[in-house]
This record gives sequence, C-alpha cells and structure tokens, in this order.
Amino acid sequence: MRDFALDQAAVQAAREAVFAKAIEADGDRLPATPAVATGDPQARERKAAALAELDQQEVSVCTKCPLHKSRNHTVFGVGNPDSELVFVGEAPGRDEDLKGEPFVGRAGQLLDKILAAIGFQRQDIYIANILKCRPPDNRDPVSDEVAQCEPYLLRQLEIIEPTVICALGRIAAQTLLKTGESLTRMRTQVHDYHGIPMVVTYHPAALLRNPNWKRPAWEDVQKLRALYDERDERD
Repeated sequence: MRDFALDQAAVQAAREAVFAKAIEADGDRLPATPAVATGDPQARERKAAALAELDQQEVSVCTKCPLHKSRNHTVFGVGNPDSELVFVGEAPGRDEDLKGEPFVGRAGQLLDKILAAIGFQRQDIYIANILKCRPPDNRDPVSDEVAQCEPYLLRQLEIIEPTVICALGRIAAQTLLKTGESLTRMRTQVHDYHGIPMVVTYHPAALLRNPNWKRPAWEDVQKLRALYDERDERD
C-alpha cells in the first residue's frame, strides 16, 4: 500500500516547483490542469444570465464617476459564474481597458500560472476588479470611484455566491477591508468581506517586479487552496 503522507508530500513539492517556475519564468503558460467541478449546469446558466444583465444594463453604460470619460471599455469580470472562488483586483490596466477583460497582460499570464500551481484553470474561478473602468495612468482608485463602483462588485458576489475570495494586492485589500494596514499584516489572517472569508496576497504585477516575494505568495495561495478545500468538504 502506498504511503498517503508521502503521496501528499510529493504533490505539495510538485506544486511548489510549478509555482516557483511560474514566478521566475516569463514565457508560455503552463500546461492546463484538470478542471474543477462546476456544480449545477442550471445554476451556472442562471447566474451567467444575471451577470450578463448587470453588465449590459448597468455597468457597461455607467456614468456615475468621471472615469467613464476616458475608458475604452468597462471591465466587468470573467470566468465561471457559479464558482466557489473569486479573485478581486483593484482596477483595470491598459491591456484590460483595451480588451474589456480583467488580467490579460503579463500579470494575467502569471495569475494563470499561479492558478495552475494550486490546481485551477482560469475558467474554473471568477475574476473581477473593484473598479470597472481604468483610472488614468493606472493611479490608485479614489474614494468616490470606489463608492460608485463597489456596489457592482457586491452584486456580482451576490449572484456568484462564492465561498472564498482572494484579494490581489495591497490596494485591493485595503479598499475592500476599509483599512490602512500593511499587506504584510493583512496576509497573516483570513478576513471577512460581507460574510465571505477572504485571503490577501500579492498582486501578480508585484511578483513580476520582485520575485523574492514568491515564497510568501506561495504560502498565501496554499492557505487559499486549503480554505477552499475545507469549505468545499463542508458543502
């Protein structure tokens, strides 16, 4: 009989090697991993329709703050509408504004690799930003923009009904948690965002700038995966 503990250790070591390679490399995406079960097809279809209605009737035509004047596209969100796991960034960047999809540049490619290292594909989870329009020169969101746009994120979460959230980067986490705490401190605990457990980690763009953060980032996504598995087992 094979030793289960040894098998688990081997899986863990393999995932860590994949993650380290993802952070250090800047090339093609890693091979796809097996898809995560997506639940009830009818629920997925219903949620997809509700998200599309929110996007088309409200977000894509929103003029509540001045950011609508400079955008090319609103960036609503992408992924599995019935996902248990949602990743949230702060705002679209240049590539996202041009395409209308979150995390499509180099940071997005790295996020795909991080997901693969913990057993997910992009289509398994859902990705959104707090702001749906790009701030000029990628500056940080301001309070009025957040006040106008965060309700859209909350409605997305109400539709998707995730069991876990991952905040990507200091600005996204501080904005969601309404705190000035450092990223280092926020990473040490599981937070509550409107009743949903939330893990905080580095933005993929930060890992591109500083690969020395790959070890703490790996610890974060391990915690995220464990929390996901724990809550999935309860359901």
